[in-house]
Amino acid sequence: MRRAPVFGLVAAAIGMGACTVGPKYSRPPVFVAPPDQGLPPAEYKESNGWKQAQPADASLHEDWWRIFGNPELNGLEGELDLSNQSVRAAEARFRQARAAVAANRANLYPVVSTGPGVTTNLASRNSPTGGPAHGEYSNLVLPFDLSYELDAWGRIRRSIAAARQEAQATAADLATIRLSLHAEMAIDYFELRSLDAQRQLLDRTLVAYQKALDLNQNRFAGGLASGAEVAQARTQLETTRAQSIEVGVERAQFEHAIAVLAGRTPESLSLPPAPLESTPPVSPTGLPSELLERRPDIAAAERRVAQANEQIGIARAAFFPTLLITAAGGYQSGSLISWFNWPSRFWALGPNALETLFDAGRRRAASDAATAGYDATVANYRESVLEAFGQVEDSLAALRILEQESAAQRDAVEAARRSLQLSMNRYTGGLVTYLEVVTAQSTTLANERVEVDLLRRRMDACVLLIKALGGGWDVSKLPS
Repeated sequence: MRRAPVFGLVAAAIGMGACTVGPKYSRPPVFVAPPDQGLPPAEYKESNGWKQAQPADASLHEDWWRIFGNPELNGLEGELDLSNQSVRAAEARFRQARAAVAANRANLYPVVSTGPGVTTNLASRNSPTGGPAHGEYSNLVLPFDLSYELDAWGRIRRSIAAARQEAQATAADLATIRLSLHAEMAIDYFELRSLDAQRQLLDRTLVAYQKALDLNQNRFAGGLASGAEVAQARTQLETTRAQSIEVGVERAQFEHAIAVLAGRTPESLSLPPAPLESTPPVSPTGLPSELLERRPDIAAAERRVAQANEQIGIARAAFFPTLLITAAGGYQSGSLISWFNWPSRFWALGPNALETLFDAGRRRAASDAATAGYDATVANYRESVLEAFGQVEDSLAALRILEQESAAQRDAVEAARRSLQLSMNRYTGGLVTYLEVVTAQSTTLANERVEVDLLRRRMDACVLLIKALGGGWDVSKLPS
């Protein structure tokens, strides 16, 4: 009967543990300006005229780089996942965030501790309470302490939810870093192969220019050409040779960058020349409404919005009292023989409440700060969505326009080659000076280099479109 009030208070306190203060979370609308009313557009603006993928290619996969059909690129991308240090660092941050979930979940359970001690004491006979009866004595204690915070207002549960959402956001950050690095690897690879194509074009042009120089020297020896024309031919040859050498500098830099992305030292990677010749594959775009589920950076921003919502609840829970259940018990004796005897036992049990009566507005300020933090994460979330749609539209426009430009540039190259052939024929026939040939040669080489660079830009735009679409990732891959 004497213990009934204590256990009654404990039971009442436990019964309050189902309460949760603070707002419930719902994903905020993406767009706030009419007429969107929070919904993404029905289709991409730049998809008009876009070549749609075949049904068999209706979706991207995580190893999206395989659609380019390049075994060498596939191998380099595989090395990136295994050895890139940025990926490893992001994976470690995810494990750290996941451990924080377990640490917060542990707060749902009581903390039990013990601190056994054996001491021998000698009391001073000259102390105010001393005397003959206060001599040497022992104190043997084996205590067990229990402390348990009742989650009456949902603070602990919201802390667990916030940690879980941060872990999910960190997992999405890892996916974002992987996607960015894989895209960078593909772009660097195509840049390198485009430089190989530039080098091949320049070397082929050098052969033609050497023949032209030989022709001018022979004509000069026969009195049919001037020394100025020979000098012009030699200048054209050496200028092109210098351009060919300059390409080697950029190629070396891209090869080194690829090695670092693959987690290797530059001297351990050597890629033999292989000019870029493949055309961009057709990438499935999907629907705009699917983009929110396919972009890991958007998923990370949305998870941090949910986390910020939990922080509001945690801040509001501070306005309510903290409810604790504490218990202590064990054995205490002055003799080892009677230490564990039943009469040596002791225990204490009871609930406690702690409430702040005055804090000069500190809790209110913390609540206002949490609300402001939520508003900021919502704005960041919406901004990430807008940027994602902008990136997709940019890449679609680039692919569509660059394809048209490539067709026009092909015609320009053919026209320049015909012009060069006619100029050479006119020169050998003595109708024009070699300056006309030099001009035609420069125009032809410039157009051929633009054509090679356009293919590189189209490949880069294809990679950027895949990256903007999420690279085959979706929210179902977030850890639960």
